[in-house]
Amino acid sequence: MIDDILPSLTPRIAALRRDIHAHPELAFAEERTSSKVADYLEGLGLEVHRGLARTGIVARISAGSSPRAIGLRADMDALPLAELNSFPHRSTHHGRMHACGHDGHTAMLVGAAEALHRLRDFDGTVYFIFQPAEEHEGGGRVMVEEGLFERFPMDMVFGLHNWPGMAAGSFGVTEGPVMAGADRFEIQITGRGGHAAMPHQAVDVVLAGSALVQALQSLVSRNTDPQDAAVVSVTRFQAGHADNVLPEQAVLGGTVRSFKGDLQDALEDGLRRVCSGIEATYRVAIDLRFERGYPPTVNAPGPSAIAREVARHVAGENKVFTQLPPSMGAEDFAYLAKVVPACYVWLGNGPGEGGCMLHSPHYDFNDDVIATGIRYWVRLAERVLAP
Repeated sequence: MIDDILPSLTPRIAALRRDIHAHPELAFAEERTSSKVADYLEGLGLEVHRGLARTGIVARISAGSSPRAIGLRADMDALPLAELNSFPHRSTHHGRMHACGHDGHTAMLVGAAEALHRLRDFDGTVYFIFQPAEEHEGGGRVMVEEGLFERFPMDMVFGLHNWPGMAAGSFGVTEGPVMAGADRFEIQITGRGGHAAMPHQAVDVVLAGSALVQALQSLVSRNTDPQDAAVVSVTRFQAGHADNVLPEQAVLGGTVRSFKGDLQDALEDGLRRVCSGIEATYRVAIDLRFERGYPPTVNAPGPSAIAREVARHVAGENKVFTQLPPSMGAEDFAYLAKVVPACYVWLGNGPGEGGCMLHSPHYDFNDDVIATGIRYWVRLAERVLAP
């Protein structure tokens, strides 16, 4: 039984988590983390495959004779952020830290692999996917492109993310969209520079850019169904260096978030339409670069029902939330979920007061939820692959 193993396993996994936290590595550079995980699992006797998406790992455990298989995924990368904590396991690399809990995700999945290796109370195959580069770089996409599901066929895949602000050890399991698609844009506006005291002799890119910022807000407020959540945010506006000079160019940038693929298309089309209108109205030239980012993360009905059942068994009925609103954050687990039926759940990390929210320089993963996370992974594998 998993409960017999956890008292001795959890402290070792917590120590591993703190070691990973102290040595954060950025996207596709998770060399130490990857080696530490792979060496640990090989030491247990697991079959371990290294090098998928450069630093990614897939470990395998089989029991019984069933051809059924599932995947359990954790992310390994840190963020380019200077840590402001002072505890002993704080980052040893200035400008890099585990501010999103990927150290905890990785450690819990290692713990689940060890527990399942020892228990083997299932019939089929469990693949443990340790993915690099979740933060903006799309390591999940690269793993899929490099043959994750062809090399390791699986019927379902599951992901988990800690969630500050939810009670420690609770779960959020929502069917349907759970994370937004995230696209990026950059707009270069070119006019004619001139003297600020003689604007009639220039073509004012600041005026055009200001009008563009306001016009883009109509894409959500007046062109999107109010029942479809979406965000268009301009987050950068750079133009000029002197008070008495109208600049020749301005550069704007920002993000577009939505939960539906067709809405992503509509917002991109709308962005291009608004740029064309501003271009004609203000006599400027506009170059729009629109970059598709992560697609929406959508939980399939079947895996979601199983995850809900297991979470209730692990945490109790009153600690499983099934009606949480989806997050406007984005996740490259979406690339896995587009290929194989999937479910991505929240694991409560406890109160977020004191700066302990995701991507905060004061963040730290809550080691008190490690046992809950391991128990969830183990019960999930045993439920899906029940003999």
